[in-house]
Amino acid sequence: MPEQGPRMNSFSLGELCWLFCCPPCPSRIAAKLAFLPPEPTYSIHTDANGASSLHLTERADWQYSQRELDAVEVLVTRTSRGNRVGCMFVRCAPSSRYTLLFSHGNAVDLGQMCSFYIGLGSRINCNVFSYDYSGYGVSTGKPSEKNLYADIEAAWQVLRNKGSLSSETRGAIRLPCTLCTESCAHDFQFTPALCLTWPWASLRYGVTPENIILYGQSIGTVPTVDLASRYECAAVILHSPLMSGLRVAFPDTRKTYCFDAFPSIDKVSKVASPVLVIHGTEDEVIDFSHGLAIYERCPRAVEPLWVEGAGHNDIELYAQYLERLKQFITFELATS
Repeated sequence: MPEQGPRMNSFSLGELCWLFCCPPCPSRIAAKLAFLPPEPTYSIHTDANGASSLHLTERADWQYSQRELDAVEVLVTRTSRGNRVGCMFVRCAPSSRYTLLFSHGNAVDLGQMCSFYIGLGSRINCNVFSYDYSGYGVSTGKPSEKNLYADIEAAWQVLRNKGSLSSETRGAIRLPCTLCTESCAHDFQFTPALCLTWPWASLRYGVTPENIILYGQSIGTVPTVDLASRYECAAVILHSPLMSGLRVAFPDTRKTYCFDAFPSIDKVSKVASPVLVIHGTEDEVIDFSHGLAIYERCPRAVEPLWVEGAGHNDIELYAQYLERLKQFITFELATS
């Protein structure tokens, strides 16, 4: 990072030169602005019977017992862009109707989030399915805007699939294999059940769209809005959303340019599901105006949650956060 200099709309002149250098490619700009993948805090191990288990490092800050850890289901799937993406299913409320498809923020991975998922799901009576973006955790590839959209699409398909997989999905999925060093090279196209290392038999969730709530936080609202603009689901929750990348960097931007990244403001009007927008009024990363603009553009927006005094990373600490989620999921969705 270059030395600090005079500031211009929250960026120094040196940072602006660094940001837009060689060449001024939108994907390159987006990656520099938005993605801060941490050192992986977990790994996925597969035993001789093909069962996958989650192993955490100390940096994951696990807050529960080994029993809860053993109950977390993990797998790896492959995206349409060829990356292997780590996925996690946390059964917080087995009798619950809803499952959150959770897209997390930009500086954490699944290992750091899984304790939060257990706490959140238990309190709002939802199971939680999540995934890591390309370049995060055990996921391969590099984080980019296009990969974000492919990553959540792959997670959606894993959560939706049930029983016999489609030929397209069978051809795309490769899981850790005890016989292979990287990904399973066996041919699942026609006979997946014949491979003794196939660990997905118990991981075909078959959750229907009307029982899936898409939840995006910060950068996670970008793939969430994109997916929700293409598929209808039970509901969408946008936690500290952004209008677009350029509008975060340059708050005075009033329209979407061809080189802008993450243009959620232009997609959210296509979301047909109920949308709950949550934003802190003192957000120092993504200004409150972003949440307000997204809310105003949603065709089926419900009463938003504007958390007075909250910043970008502390909304969950306010009592009204869980209260609003419970009200929305338990009562409002039931009558919508």
